[in-house]
Amino acid sequence: MATAASPISPRPNSLAWLRDLLREELSPYPGRGALVARMVSAASIVMVINMTFQIPYGIYGAVYALILSREHPGATLQATKNLIVSFSFAAVYALVGAVFFSGEPMLRLLWVLATLFLIFFALKAVSNYTAAFNFGYLVIVTIPIWDSQISAEQKVVQTLWTVGAVAFATIITTLMEFVYARLRPVNSLASAIVERLQSTAFWLRSPSRGVASPSAEHQLIRLAILGTSRMRRDLLHSSYSPESTQQMGAIVALVGRLVDLGANLSGLSTEFSKTDLQRLGRLADRIEALCDDILSRRTPHQFETLEESPATTVPLLEEMEETVSLIAEVTSGSDSLPDNQPRMTRDQTPSPFFVPDAFSNPAYVRFGIRGGLAASFCYLIYNLVAWQGISTAVTTCLLTALTTIGASRQKQILRFGGAIIGGIVIGFGAQVFVLPALDSIAGFLMLFVAVSVFSAWIITSGPRLSYFGVQIAVAFYLINLQEYKFQTSLAVARDRVAGILLGLVAMWMIFDQLWGASALVAMQRSFVSTLRLLAKLMTPVAKAPGVTVEEAYRLRETISTNFEELRQQADGLMLEFGGSREHNLETRSHLLRWQLQLRIIFVTRIALLRYLLRLPGFEIPEPLLRTQEIADGQLAERLERLADRISEKVPSSLATYDTQLSVASRILYDSNSDTSLAPHSRSFLLLASRITSLLTSLETDMVAHELQFASASPLRNAGRHKELGGSLRSPPNRI
Repeated sequence: MATAASPISPRPNSLAWLRDLLREELSPYPGRGALVARMVSAASIVMVINMTFQIPYGIYGAVYALILSREHPGATLQATKNLIVSFSFAAVYALVGAVFFSGEPMLRLLWVLATLFLIFFALKAVSNYTAAFNFGYLVIVTIPIWDSQISAEQKVVQTLWTVGAVAFATIITTLMEFVYARLRPVNSLASAIVERLQSTAFWLRSPSRGVASPSAEHQLIRLAILGTSRMRRDLLHSSYSPESTQQMGAIVALVGRLVDLGANLSGLSTEFSKTDLQRLGRLADRIEALCDDILSRRTPHQFETLEESPATTVPLLEEMEETVSLIAEVTSGSDSLPDNQPRMTRDQTPSPFFVPDAFSNPAYVRFGIRGGLAASFCYLIYNLVAWQGISTAVTTCLLTALTTIGASRQKQILRFGGAIIGGIVIGFGAQVFVLPALDSIAGFLMLFVAVSVFSAWIITSGPRLSYFGVQIAVAFYLINLQEYKFQTSLAVARDRVAGILLGLVAMWMIFDQLWGASALVAMQRSFVSTLRLLAKLMTPVAKAPGVTVEEAYRLRETISTNFEELRQQADGLMLEFGGSREHNLETRSHLLRWQLQLRIIFVTRIALLRYLLRLPGFEIPEPLLRTQEIADGQLAERLERLADRISEKVPSSLATYDTQLSVASRILYDSNSDTSLAPHSRSFLLLASRITSLLTSLETDMVAHELQFASASPLRNAGRHKELGGSLRSPPNRI
């Protein structure tokens, strides 16, 4: 049975793209239900306390309680510290500004305009994006307070309450996270291990039953690209004993090896024999037994040795069987698997306050000017028309100011759509049809929980959709928690939607037009970066002694991040319009297809690197290693030349590439037919041959589409390329 990755349509269908997006983002995953339960529980507790004592600005407390929960109590505590510190500095900044500039309207206006520029500049220049965002958000929220016609004492009290309400909510959320972790320990490490084992077993079942499963293959490749970095960090921050840490570390490494082998096996065009299919089924049974043992914290039982079978045509299958046996052997002699009680994250070396090029990169100043002008326009408009209810326009500018036009518009649509669904549909629908029948906090709590669960499930999706859930919750809470009474007017929802619309207009008219960068520029930049990182990963180990196991892990994590960034940028490109839209969409299709080929090359190289680094259990003859070093040098050079072509740094055409294997490579891969080689050597040769054939196919495809691709290459302008430097940090999913 042969399996292959699903092709990418050259002209993406919008409805199909949206359907695939929703299916992927809303599907359950291990730990999602528990995380949603904790998020909703924290928000509900804060809501009940706020309504009981009618705490001012309770809406902010409920929202932050909903979005603050993390997978680990330590991570939640760190987020709480970050939030309280940044909000406290923001409150001090707002109060100091009020003391010096509130008495004179013109000085006040200049202070606000300068502050807005400072906020947007800080988003790029400060190394901690979340802290910069929280600081800017609270300052923007308090600006309307100091512009209102109330006494100075009331302004100070309301400013302090904004910090107090959020601080109170975050403390409750953090305490609840630690209590929950103590009452029902969640071993995220075991969950991640089981997820990978189950995905591998599920794919093995597909060919053994004669049924193709592209989704299972896609999931396995995704996990292979993701790697084990997250699990190794969880292990580092765990409370295992030193002996248990070594034991679990070995299991993590072996599970990662199993996923890598499975991902490579899934991509091979292989016809499995009847014997192979039976072995696939038995291997799936063994993996599922391992999952049951790990979930029950039992020591995985030893498997009996498989009876002698004819030599398989799929050498990777033998290595997968050996890996599963090794996982069971690692824990032999133990009564049970070690337990892990979550604890606070260890302190890390503090990073510098500013990014290295904070005051030398003109892109940061331009970003501050773009965002500051858009926000200032909104501020002047709502003050000139004396309509403070639409002050959310300034917040919209802050929330949707992203690097590329497409990414900004994507978030703008999520914000506007969330405001409509949460405010108009759910919020006022509940005011009209549900709340008149409720007469207690307990009754409202049921409605609150239902809406919060719906929002939290969307919030816990990927970065492409999670912000939509945040906006649904914010709009609903704004109507029902702002004044702790039934809203008999549509003014609240109307003002919020009108403010968002004003912010969107300002972003489209000002932010997008001044030095705006297309998402296609960011896509090509991510693709070029991935090519160069892969070239570094291909560099012969003998010529790059720094490429250790840890360095390979770091490269793997960076490349995985690049893949995710390119996918997000591709989504944003769908929302960019203009005369070059057709060309951009076509280039988008090419980049996505080429990235798919790079993903397979990347997964294969990771599996091959274990042999090249001579890890235990991956020993192969020395002549094979020496010959592969020659091939690796050629592969690295070819990837670098591909990257140079896309960034237009060399004038030569891709057609001049020698797409044939070198003499040394041909000698190496021709030996693949030698069945007398050990299984490890045959697996090594199979993986090495696959990388070269995939890269040759990629070069051929890029040659065929080079003229279309280069005709409007947005990387032609080096200044535009530099503008994107250091500006691809993803913003948090905030209000």
